Amino acid sequence: MINVLIAGVGGQGTVLAAKLLATAAADKGWKVRTAETIGMAQRGGSVISHVRMGDLGEEVLAPLIPRGCADLLIGFEPGEAARALPYLARDGMVVTAMSTIQPVTSSLSGESYSADEILHGIQTVLYNASAKMMTGKRRPAKAPELICVDDKQLLRRLGAQKRMLNTVMLASALSKGRIPLSVEDLREAIPQVVKPQFVTANLRATEV
Repeated sequence: MINVLIAGVGGQGTVLAAKLLATAAADKGWKVRTAETIGMAQRGGSVISHVRMGDLGEEVLAPLIPRGCADLLIGFEPGEAARALPYLARDGMVVTAMSTIQPVTSSLSGESYSADEILHGIQTVLYNASAKMMTGKRRPAKAPELICVDDKQLLRRLGAQKRMLNTVMLASALSKGRIPLSVEDLREAIPQVVKPQFVTANLRATEV
């Protein structure tokens, strides 16, 4: 069973990203289920998409990933990645964008939060988890890992619009090889899910 959690803010395309992953998995003949937990606001609220894939042919009976079971956590926004950390497996990987979207509370208080502080906090949590694993009797084969994606620079290099962030982040995460889905699998799923007028732009956004 492969569990992928996608965390972001309303309007960033987390639901479409989940559909792309689910389609890529289904194309391999895997059983797959997805679900979303959505915040109070359609845009600006927290959105978490769960994608569960039976890569060994097993049935996927429940769509929601239990806490501590996500093999891969993809954060479209660093604060949302940090919020979703309890879902990460002991040997999981976090791939997160570095650009922040300031919440309403920051606007009201006049104080913005720093991406560097959030990313440092995530790294500290993973480091402590890794250290704890090394002292345990049952050590996972892999240590938890954090990959930070400079999404603004990457979008600029690809000539992609900001709304392509979801595809850019999916491709960046799959390129790390943590799960047995590839960027090419993603490319084959795009024409099946994305509207025809956006297929070319989304394919270009996978060239990470």
